[in-house]
Amino acid sequence: MYFTDRGIEELGQRRGTEDVTLGWLAEQLRTFVDLHPEFEVPVDRLATWLAREDDDE
Repeated sequence: MYFTDRGIEELGQRRGTEDVTLGWLAEQLRTFVDLHPEFEVPVDRLATWLAREDDDE
């Protein structure tokens, strides 16, 4: 388990039963980057990966 998995585990435990839209998630990511601009590149990479996850490689 990576150190970052703790946050992922907490997200699953606290909000795992909620339904959200990708629009809501995109807005949350924008807000996070506004508050923490030093994470702009990793958040952008995550968003791009999520957007293209089902593309054939």
